[in-house]
Amino acid sequence: MVSQFGFVLLFFVSGILLVLLVLGIARLLRPSRPNPEKNAVYESGEETEGTAHVSFNLRFYIVALIFILFDVELVLLFPWATVFGDRQLFAETNGVWAIYAGGEMFIFVFILALGLLYAWKKGHLDWIKPAQKDNEFKSPVPGNLYKNINEKYS
Repeated sequence: MVSQFGFVLLFFVSGILLVLLVLGIARLLRPSRPNPEKNAVYESGEETEGTAHVSFNLRFYIVALIFILFDVELVLLFPWATVFGDRQLFAETNGVWAIYAGGEMFIFVFILALGLLYAWKKGHLDWIKPAQKDNEFKSPVPGNLYKNINEKYS
């Protein structure tokens, strides 16, 4: 007889095996014909360095982390404000609760502000556009064919 944890383990192993099986079959069946046109710049306008799978501006990641940092700060401020506004705690502690809770939140916001100031001073918030490079790819398709298609469907 299999225990409840055995069922969980069985589903976990079955899920991993199923995913690996489907990915393996897809790898065997899919076409793989890379060429310079497929690997050329697409929509972003930035020339890729190395493979196109890892080339992106690191500042996207840094700005996202700073956004998440301040988003978490706001999430933590709402419960604090709810507890801070409790009149019964003020009455029971003769106002000491307000000093303690206010000082605690001031320290929290001050540490986050120091982190923002540090990121600002280090230049992590400055958005520097990369210099545009000319794409050296020459398409075998004549340009007038693209022009005819654009005129036909516009």
